[in-house]
Amino acid sequence: MAAETARPVNPSAISGIRFLITKRIEDLEGVALRLDARQADAVERRDQLRDRLEEAEVVWSHVLKNFERFAVEDIDTQFRMVSSTRADLASLEERTRDTVARMNDIHHEQELLRQVYRSLDDLAASAASPASTAGTARLRNTSRQVFQIIEEERMRIARDMHDGPAQSMANLVLQAEILERLISRDPQLVVNELADFKNGVRGVLDETRRLIFDLRPMTLDDLGLVPTLRKFTKDFELSGVTTSLRVIGEETRLPGALEPTLFRIIQEAMNNARKHARAKNVEVVVAFQPHAVSAIVRDDGVGFDVAAAEGRLDSGKHLGMISMRERADLEKGRLEIRSQIGKGTEIRVSFEH
Repeated sequence: MAAETARPVNPSAISGIRFLITKRIEDLEGVALRLDARQADAVERRDQLRDRLEEAEVVWSHVLKNFERFAVEDIDTQFRMVSSTRADLASLEERTRDTVARMNDIHHEQELLRQVYRSLDDLAASAASPASTAGTARLRNTSRQVFQIIEEERMRIARDMHDGPAQSMANLVLQAEILERLISRDPQLVVNELADFKNGVRGVLDETRRLIFDLRPMTLDDLGLVPTLRKFTKDFELSGVTTSLRVIGEETRLPGALEPTLFRIIQEAMNNARKHARAKNVEVVVAFQPHAVSAIVRDDGVGFDVAAAEGRLDSGKHLGMISMRERADLEKGRLEIRSQIGKGTEIRVSFEH
């Protein structure tokens, strides 16, 4: 029997699979962040319930020791307080354990996906031959670009965390230490300073929520594309860029990964307008049709030579453009970039569903 001929490895297929794996890992990171935020809130609530239960049990112990001195209504009220607090605490602790288990499952899935990714690397390397050298080179180049995009995003997040919440929390710790020393000397001053302390905590919370929104907007899953864009464009104006959002057609939820894909493309286009084009005005138009959706992001920035920029994509530059094209291609969409030097930029993207 003739030996079976091995089917050649398709570098484009491997590249597509790797991009899907990377996207899944990013999505899991978003879920993990939301669970982590929920867990932090649950821990804070749990500590409050434990303190409340401790106080209630002290009172209940006092009631039991002096049973004859309390009215029946007071005894019943205190008993119900202890019972309900215990039940609330038990329920919250159960949800906390479930959240921890879910986070462990996510981390396990991410590790498996990374192993698959490394296996694809090995497969691509083993398939290299004189006939497939060019394809393998393109595959490796695409992989480097994807990793570079991810690494730059991680660096941005690290900078934002360091300059924002991390620095603010360090200041809050210092302020708390000062309040601790003042409490025995001037309680009234401590009361006044606590107002500033609470405002500082609220500020850190707002910064943290903004970072979580940048990573994976919760409103995208809960409310959909348009409400998320409304919030994003409103916050975007704080950077000094006048922004408008116009919705054409009947607003509706989009299937599959279209909503996060479209949001990320619009977000990238707007960030490019602010950072690179130095635009003063950005207009976003989203059009809904029965079986299609499209978006336009138009700015009045410095513009650029599209053909020249496209020609330099393989060099690893213009990672934002690469990211937008990869996302559009992954959902079988069409991305078009129009720009002239000194005349701004217009990015159009459309998808059928």
